[in-house]
Amino acid sequence: MLFTLLAFAVAIGLLVTIHELGHYWVARRCGVYIERFSIGFGKVLFKRTDKNGCEWAVSVLPLGGYVMMRSQAPEQASEAYKASTFESKTLGQRAAITVAGPLANLILAVLLYALIGVVGTQEPAAVIAQPAPGTAAAVAGLQGGERVVAVDHKAVQSWSQLRWQLMDRLQTGGEVELTVQNRLGSTSDHYLRFAGSALNPEVDPLIGTGLSLAIPAPTIQEVVAGSAGAAAGLQAGDNLVALNGQAIVNAAQFVSAIQGLANQTIELEVERQGQIRVLPVQVAASTDQQGQTVGRIGVMLGAAVEMVTVRYGPIASIEQGISRTADTFWFSLKMLGRMVTGDVSVKNISGPVSIADYAGQTARIGLSAYIHFLALISISIGLLNLLPIPMLDGGHLLYYAIEAVTGRPVSDGVKLIGQRIGLGLLAALTMLAFFNDFNRLLN
Repeated sequence: MLFTLLAFAVAIGLLVTIHELGHYWVARRCGVYIERFSIGFGKVLFKRTDKNGCEWAVSVLPLGGYVMMRSQAPEQASEAYKASTFESKTLGQRAAITVAGPLANLILAVLLYALIGVVGTQEPAAVIAQPAPGTAAAVAGLQGGERVVAVDHKAVQSWSQLRWQLMDRLQTGGEVELTVQNRLGSTSDHYLRFAGSALNPEVDPLIGTGLSLAIPAPTIQEVVAGSAGAAAGLQAGDNLVALNGQAIVNAAQFVSAIQGLANQTIELEVERQGQIRVLPVQVAASTDQQGQTVGRIGVMLGAAVEMVTVRYGPIASIEQGISRTADTFWFSLKMLGRMVTGDVSVKNISGPVSIADYAGQTARIGLSAYIHFLALISISIGLLNLLPIPMLDGGHLLYYAIEAVTGRPVSDGVKLIGQRIGLGLLAALTMLAFFNDFNRLLN
């Protein structure tokens, strides 16, 4: 729990600080006096005033931050004082200062994705398993074992890239062209037609399409001393081939079959050092947490999924960073629009509980996964703040757009009404996000 909270605090603290630094940097260059830049909220732990008079503070609650600009000047103030306020700036300058925060988050996402591209990551290869009969993949002629090399002529290397390229079409429906390479190295094109469906975060969107990652037959990682497997002569490194003459597809299928064979003698076919051996195994009986009798043979299983290194050069990594950020931003924006029209479930909205959980999970997986998470959340923060909702940066940009058209600033009365509407919308969005979070926890 502490690790999860720490990963969440680091993520939110970093991303909000970058957002506020965007506002700060452009405001300073537009001549706005910055009174305070705070990292975190609450009691101040450390503060320092720089040569420009800006107080830099670090506070006890690291979940965010803010930049305080000189907004308005009293009537008796000097001309220099008045010229240093935010409200004294031109419409273009005020818009630039406002948009700089979300833009900083998007630039950060580009840099994070580019960093991943330069360093490189190990990801499962885009090799598909045998599709179930009648699914879109089976109808398209895929048989399993093919490596997907392109989706609609866009090259893919890994399974995660394949999923990303298919995500939008899974929701909207339509035809997708997959270019695949078989085991002999020859390529062919297959056309899959998706019906389209409302994405549900609790269900894998690829379920039902027939596309799934090819998982090799399980390998014995460890044999428990004194177990049925040890008595039968099973060894670490044995590849499981067949159970009672039936091919073993994956670890889950094998475990399920063994659990139903308590006190029975089975024939287990394994591959050891290139040779096939058939070993009789007396399955032991055990009691699970529900009090049910299940079979056990006392082995730990694993599967060596084929991995690929996804890496790009410096220039290509930046290009990939820009492309991935733009695609993610556009996909997220379309998802929001589809939520409004009811085509996508609002269950996809996640709140701080889910975000904290994802932060902890990705941090435990490794630095690369955590950086992916940071990039995604940074894009989300940028997009959220650009929505034309009063109280957000996008709401201020909306006011500036009206000012640009009408030639005069939006009145304080209109801003007050907008503030109330914006507060209500944000409160409703927050409540929905928390409801989704706790609903996932309960389920």
